[in-house]
Amino acid sequence: MANSGILLLFALSMCLVSCLNWIMEKPSIVLREIILSPSSLTEGNLLLGLDVQNPNRFDLTLKSFEYVVFLNNEEIGTGRLEKEILVPSSSTTQVQVSVVAKFKDLGGSLKAIITGNDLPYKIEGKASIKTAFGSSYFPFSKNGRINLKNL
Repeated sequence: MANSGILLLFALSMCLVSCLNWIMEKPSIVLREIILSPSSLTEGNLLLGLDVQNPNRFDLTLKSFEYVVFLNNEEIGTGRLEKEILVPSSSTTQVQVSVVAKFKDLGGSLKAIITGNDLPYKIEGKASIKTAFGSSYFPFSKNGRINLKNL
């Protein structure tokens, strides 16, 4: 009898974990700011301020985050965030990530960043999320425009 109870509990746990994608809405990621910090004559560090919005009624932990950043439809760099970040239920958490970009790869985007012009962006990649119900990977892609004059 005790073994059947344990087996039932295990089966329910597995069902709940496998249904995580039905229970959880994917968080959204929006680029809020770009800060350029030259590190040499040929490359600079772009610090990207992201807003990670959790639409769920439960907390999420962002375990890992790999991303590719495009400005003005040109890939400017990639990055990976390894530290865990808690995103409370029904809220937005600000996250800063960096991209090392060569100035020659920035093209017209560099002028827009320096002069504060409006700039189209895309950030895409994959993230690992942990919840009380289990863990899940999800791909993401967000397009938008960032007004650098307001930063």
